Amino acid sequence: MPVRVVIVDDHRVFRSGVRAELAPAVADGRLDIVGEAGDVEEAIAVVAQARPDVVLLDVHLPGGTMRPGGREVLSRSASLIGPTSPNGQPAEGAEPVTRFLALSVSDAAEDVIAVIRAGARGYVTKSITGTELIAAVLTVASGDAVFSPRLAGFVLDAFGTGAGEVAAVDDELDRLSAREREVMRLIARGYAYKEVAKELFISVKTVETHVSAVLRKLQLSSRHELTRWAADRRLL
Repeated sequence: MPVRVVIVDDHRVFRSGVRAELAPAVADGRLDIVGEAGDVEEAIAVVAQARPDVVLLDVHLPGGTMRPGGREVLSRSASLIGPTSPNGQPAEGAEPVTRFLALSVSDAAEDVIAVIRAGARGYVTKSITGTELIAAVLTVASGDAVFSPRLAGFVLDAFGTGAGEVAAVDDELDRLSAREREVMRLIARGYAYKEVAKELFISVKTVETHVSAVLRKLQLSSRHELTRWAADRRLL
């Protein structure tokens, strides 16, 4: 079966260019382009409807409330991304997942890290060739990660830990629900309660409840301690 692809970018001409670059793989049956979108809301709608295997996602999309816009698409499509096992494959008994490959003109570290933390399986820049792009889509569809060579260092710096450290961090994070983890990371980065509420589309009161639960489960007493805890474990 061909890998089903959705192209998300706010420039129609660029979307047409991506179609042209992917055309050889469409012609030989490896890929099937099943939709396009030009902003955050369109992207969320077409991804939910088409349930593609891979979404080629522009990082800086118009619309929505989060920045960069691609991060909002990932955040609001979280149910389509997982649950997954550590190797990126669908968890046992789970439905097939949609994987996101960021395709952006930006090579800024903060953009790369933001969308990878949000759930993207790879990040390539728009200088990529057509042949390389086809290979990247197929690689991400198989569950592996793909990064442009000069961006890989950002990811290693942001996520690189030893195996023992990873196990310890995972054990501590297992105490938290998925929503508590989201709140924890934003609070640890210095977001105010109102900002967290806006980012996650929840009430300030709900944020306060989650923060209290996070501090209790991690046996911490303040936001300052939480920030230090997250920084020590490279979760910011």
